[in-house]
Amino acid sequence: MTDLVRYHELGGPEVLKVERGTPGAPGAGEVLIEIEAIGLNRAEAAQRAGTYIVRPPLPARLGNEAAGTVLAVGPDVSEWKAGDTVSTLPPMQPGDYGTYASQTLWPSKSLLRRPADLSAVQAATSWFAFLTAYGGLCEAGKLAPGQHVVISAASSSVGLAAIQIARAIGAIPIASTRQNSKRRAVAAAGAAHVIVSDEQDVPEEVRRITNGVGAPLIFDPVAGKFAEDMMRCLAHEGTLIIYGGLSNETATFPRHLAIGGNLTMRGYNFFPLAADPKRRAAAEAVILNGLREGQFAMPIAANFRLDEIADAHRALEANDHVGKIVVTV
Repeated sequence: MTDLVRYHELGGPEVLKVERGTPGAPGAGEVLIEIEAIGLNRAEAAQRAGTYIVRPPLPARLGNEAAGTVLAVGPDVSEWKAGDTVSTLPPMQPGDYGTYASQTLWPSKSLLRRPADLSAVQAATSWFAFLTAYGGLCEAGKLAPGQHVVISAASSSVGLAAIQIARAIGAIPIASTRQNSKRRAVAAAGAAHVIVSDEQDVPEEVRRITNGVGAPLIFDPVAGKFAEDMMRCLAHEGTLIIYGGLSNETATFPRHLAIGGNLTMRGYNFFPLAADPKRRAAAEAVILNGLREGQFAMPIAANFRLDEIADAHRALEANDHVGKIVVTV
């Protein structure tokens, strides 16, 4: 028997229940993992509330990121064995699996090997954010040294990872955050400029910083009506990459602005990168080297126990934190 978190109805953090259950034996393409640490993501709060793009059947599991040790492998799994230390990557279908547990089954293809010099907390909180940022900036955005990039929701885990990756390749990160209280922490992550969007006009500030040119690339998880403001920050032939939907409002597409500036708005998710062994290995090597060298680091905002999962989600949704909320098991 193991402790696992499920929700039987959609709603607030209070619907998350820690239950006793059995994960079962790993089947084809699966491994059984003993969990040490869990990284929380905003998408999980949206899934629990019923506002996520995918709504799994109830009762459902939650959780995408964790670090732990393989206990057993399925009959056709050859790349992993009992005793291997691993990090999970999000599965293709939310709700089929969940890392909010002391033990869990997981798809064998959605795992990364965890080096001995990476702590469980590091391994549970770094990969999803840094892989998303790497793929969005370096692959989709083709960000080059010396270029400006606007990173919105900069105090989030992906935002902080994007700032660090931009700095590592010699680009100039312009960070946008709603709260002035987060300015110092965002600057400490490596942002060359920080704009407080609740107090400053973001397009105006970006134009000022770039001497009227605008930024060739914007990396945004908010969308909604904020997307038009982001488009106004772009340089001629610039690209707005949207990788999330923190706003529940419908994003508007300013066609006259886009046509006049030859601008591009596109979506992005990290799953194609994660599913391609060569691309994933290249990204993994860059990120692991950055973590080992101290060039990359994910700030931990708070640490909860598994039986405090509802409180952890309350902290997640309060949005007063910078970095990652973690649950240790």
